[in-house]
Amino acid sequence: MLWLLESAADAMLITDSTGGVVLANAPAEALFGYTRDELLALSVESLIPPRFRASHAAHRQHYAAHPGSRVMGGGLELYGMRKDGSEFAADVSLSPLEGGYVLATVHDITRRKRAEDALEEQRTRLAAIVETAVDAIITIDERGTIDSFNPAAERLFGYAPAEVMGKNVSLLMPSPYREEHDGYLAHYLATGEKRVIGLGREVVAQRKDGTTFPIDLAVSEMRVGGRRLFTGLVHDMSQRKQAEERQARLIHELESANEELKNFAYVVSHDLKAPLRAIGSLADWISTDQMDKLDDEGKEHLRLLVQRVRRMDGLIDGILQYSRVGRVREAAVPVDVNAIVQEALAMLAPPPHIRVEVAPDLPTIHAERTRILQLFQNLLSNAIKYLDKPLGLIRVDCVPHDQEWEFSISDNGPGIESRHFKRIFQLFQTLVPKDRVESTGVGLALVKKIVEMYGGRVWVESQPGAGSTFFFTLPRSGTH
Repeated sequence: MLWLLESAADAMLITDSTGGVVLANAPAEALFGYTRDELLALSVESLIPPRFRASHAAHRQHYAAHPGSRVMGGGLELYGMRKDGSEFAADVSLSPLEGGYVLATVHDITRRKRAEDALEEQRTRLAAIVETAVDAIITIDERGTIDSFNPAAERLFGYAPAEVMGKNVSLLMPSPYREEHDGYLAHYLATGEKRVIGLGREVVAQRKDGTTFPIDLAVSEMRVGGRRLFTGLVHDMSQRKQAEERQARLIHELESANEELKNFAYVVSHDLKAPLRAIGSLADWISTDQMDKLDDEGKEHLRLLVQRVRRMDGLIDGILQYSRVGRVREAAVPVDVNAIVQEALAMLAPPPHIRVEVAPDLPTIHAERTRILQLFQNLLSNAIKYLDKPLGLIRVDCVPHDQEWEFSISDNGPGIESRHFKRIFQLFQTLVPKDRVESTGVGLALVKKIVEMYGGRVWVESQPGAGSTFFFTLPRSGTH
C-alpha cells in the first residue's frame, strides 16, 4: 500500500475512522503545503475550508456507516485548503479499506474549474446578447428543426417559443419558399453548395397571422457537441423598404415638378414675353412719334408704362434664372473669382462716385461659372443700386476657413433693419417702392438658391444708416 501511495501522481491520504490522517504521499505534501509529519498530526477536516468542516464531519460519519467506492467527479463540489490558507477546487475519490480506514485520492481541478467558470461566463454573456438582441436570432438543426427562438424572433413573427420549438423552420416562410426549403437544405448538406449560408440575402418571411414581410437573412453554420447547427440572424426590412418606396415616390414627384417648372419657364419665356415686347414696341412708337400730342399727365403715364414694361421684362428674366438654378446644370470648372468680380463690374459699370475695392488674390473655386457670375453680379448690383451717399464705397473680400471660403460684399449704403434680414432673401421681396428703384425682388432669392445648391450659407449684417455686409460661403473642396 505504501508503495502504491508513493508511486501515484495524485495526492493520496489514508484516514482512520475518526478522520485523522495516518498516511500521506509526497504529492499530498506538495498539494497541501504541509510536511508529512505535519499532515499525520491533522484530521481531514483541517484540510478543507472552515465553512465546510461541520458538514464534512457529518458526511464522513455517514460514509463510515455506509462505506463504498466513490470515483472522481462524483457530483460533489469540493474544496481543499493549503497550509497558507489558500483554497483550491478538488475532485476526491474515496475507497474503503479494512479496519474502518479510507483511502482518499485528491486531484487539484483549479485550472479546469477556471476554464469551466470562464466557459459558463461566456455562455451567460452570449445568452444575454441573444436574449436582448434587436434582431431575431433563430437556430435550427440539419433537419431544419427550430432549436432556439429569441425574444426578438417572438416579437417579429408573433409566435411563442413553445409554438415553434421542434417544428420545421419553413413554418416561418410563405409559399413557394416553404416548399423549397427542405430541398435546399438537403442539397446543401449533400453538395456544400451555398445560397444563403455565409452569404446573406434579402428574402420574404411570414408571421403567425399570415402576413409577409421582407427580411435580410444572414446564416452561419456551427458544430456544437457533434451536432450541426445553423444560426439565422433576421433583420426586418419593412421600414427600409417603405422608406425606399417613399423616396422613389418623392423622386418621381420631384421629377414631375421639375418637368412642370421647365414647362412653366417655357411658357413664361415665350407666351408672356411676346405680348410684353409688343406693348414695349407700342410704347416706344408713341414716345417717338406721338409725344408732342400728349400733355404732361399723358407723358407721365407713358413714362410709367415704359418703366413697368421694363420691370416686367426684368421680372420674367429673374424668374427664368431662378427656375434654372439646380435644374439646368453646366459643367463645374475652375473659376477664378478675381476674373468673375471684374467681369461683373464691367457689366454693371458703377457710376464715378462709387469706388469698388476688391481684395487681392481671391481664390479659384470649382463650380459652374455662370452661377458664380450671377452671385457676384446680383450682390454688386444691389450694393450699387441702393447706395445713397455722395461718395459710395463697396468692398469685396474673402476669408478662408477649414472647409469653406467666406466671401463678403459690403457697402456704406442705407443699411437694413434686422427685422428684414430673412425677408430680403425671399422671392419678390424689396424694401423700397418699386417706382423709386428698379428691382424685381428676385436677385437675393437667386443668390440664396445658388449658395445653398453648393451647400453654403448666406446672411447679412447691417445697421440702418451704416451700410450692409452680405456674406456667403462656398466649399473649399476642389478649390485653391
